[in-house]
Amino acid sequence: QVQLVESGGGLVQAGGSLRLSCTASGRTGSNYAMAWFRQAPGKEREFVAWVSGSGGSTDYADSVKGRFTISRDNAKNSVYLQMNSLKPQDTAVYYCNAHSPLRTYWGQGTQVTVSS
Repeated sequence: QVQLVESGGGLVQAGGSLRLSCTASGRTGSNYAMAWFRQAPGKEREFVAWVSGSGGSTDYADSVKGRFTISRDNAKNSVYLQMNSLKPQDTAVYYCNAHSPLRTYWGQGTQVTVSS
């Protein structure tokens, strides 16, 4: 069983930056790809960014390309999301996700609010 705990959310002005962290309680290492999703009020959960098990490959939603950077540290069982040039439309609960062909785990989410 893997538990994911996110941190780093908060309130920031438009144009500002935040760095989200997600730490796994169990050992995930390179066996699990990691991702960030977000869900705004009244909307469905949407994909934000993905990183492969080794950290060598990444992918991003078009809406965050060039502004957000996903990274991971397998020694610390952690994944990060550096968010720059934040916009009010980035306001959402951000969820950490770990997945393999057989398992998927979700964190409890962390609130990010961007004021205009």
